[in-house]
Amino acid sequence: MSLPVTGNAGWRVWFAALFLFSLPVYSAEGDEDVYLSVDAFIATQFPAVPGNKMMWLDQSARDDAEDISGEDPGFRRRYWRDGNRTAWVLDVIGRDHPITLGISVEDSRVRQVRVLVYRESRGWEVRQDFFTRQFEGVALKGKRLDARIDGITGATLSVNALQRAARLAL
Repeated sequence: MSLPVTGNAGWRVWFAALFLFSLPVYSAEGDEDVYLSVDAFIATQFPAVPGNKMMWLDQSARDDAEDISGEDPGFRRRYWRDGNRTAWVLDVIGRDHPITLGISVEDSRVRQVRVLVYRESRGWEVRQDFFTRQFEGVALKGKRLDARIDGITGATLSVNALQRAARLAL
């Protein structure tokens, strides 16, 4: 099969069409990258998955949590507990959209942070193990994390969101 391309104008049309069809398509809403389901995250945190529990927050607890994390945690938080280990699934705003995180805490220290769903257009590097491993063993000292978390160029708001979530989980 031959394509009816004649002269410079035909070449330009085919090149433009090829270029346009090779661009990624983004919609204004609904874009999300799911890296791990909530059930899969919880299954990796406990030898036997416990039932989930609900933490109801009164206004005082909400104010304290907002003071620590910079975000209103809402009236309730679902979590899983087995002994001194808890697992939390939290949504925090990156730049414009929520990032869904799984955070496990043991003995008042972060055990693991995993990005479950990422909805921002940039900053997705925060989901990589090289970044999330920095949170392992981190505790809360006052209202701050007791260790320095190195940022990622171009992902500052996502890095800040993960730090806020870690503070909230702790």
